[in-house]
Amino acid sequence: MEAEYKFINEIDCKQGAVRAVRFSVDGAYCITCGSDRKLKLWNPYREALLKTYGGHGDEVMDACSSCDSSQIVSCGLDKSVIVWDVATGMPVRRLRGHAGPINTVKFNEESTMAISGSRDNSVMCWDIRSRAQDPVQTLSDAKDAISSIRISDHEILSASFDGKIRRYDIRVGQLSTDNMGDAVTCASFTRDGQCVLVSCADESIKLIDKDTGELLGEFTGHKAENLCLESSVDCQDNRVLSGSGDGKLWIWELASQKNIAKLSSPKPSKHSVVSVAVHPQVNCFLASNGPKILIFSSDPLPSG
Repeated sequence: MEAEYKFINEIDCKQGAVRAVRFSVDGAYCITCGSDRKLKLWNPYREALLKTYGGHGDEVMDACSSCDSSQIVSCGLDKSVIVWDVATGMPVRRLRGHAGPINTVKFNEESTMAISGSRDNSVMCWDIRSRAQDPVQTLSDAKDAISSIRISDHEILSASFDGKIRRYDIRVGQLSTDNMGDAVTCASFTRDGQCVLVSCADESIKLIDKDTGELLGEFTGHKAENLCLESSVDCQDNRVLSGSGDGKLWIWELASQKNIAKLSSPKPSKHSVVSVAVHPQVNCFLASNGPKILIFSSDPLPSG
């Protein structure tokens, strides 16, 4: 089964450890977040560095491209959220309100709002169009650091080290909470929006029904090793992917929960795979591996 996914190449990003790798909305580009305080924009298919963005005062932890790819929002250990103009490479807005380092940031679907999650246990919502410096809303329900945020057309999904995932339904102002029993390092929606995939510190990834909280499946075998591992489904909702402390990208069949692949670079690496990105249309995956990103695919690559 492993032959289905091919190792395409690896890119040495030359920005210290890559804390996060993210595809643009259309999958044409990717962003890497570095421990050297910089973001980089790439065409990963041509291994081409397009732009470097410098302005954070500490490690960059996460980034997200806007729906039209004209802006990037990033966050870091310097407690700031920065909105960048992609073309000029200049910061457009610098948002400060969190009392602690910021682990995660996302745009909403229209890219009018940025939503950030911090080690100060809060989620903040920022109106990108307004000149206001304060968040329009602060969600302070978590009792520990926020590890990940995902956005749907009407929901904010946050994961926390307090062992809970929280879903905020923006349409009706309702909060739903599921207790996972251990620190949660990542929570994401499946592509059909019916389920939530949850990575826990106990080396399990749980698939739960979004509405009932019922456990539908569990994926194990990878190594968590106190890392903040990310997981995701593939673009067809058929496979589950996760980073691992053993330096491999683990892949399971969603239906059978069987591990079908452990992907790694042909060159031995001592680094963990922490961050994972899935192309929006094809089975092409990016994985952070220390200072590098690894590219795997089972489909023809998009023309770069």
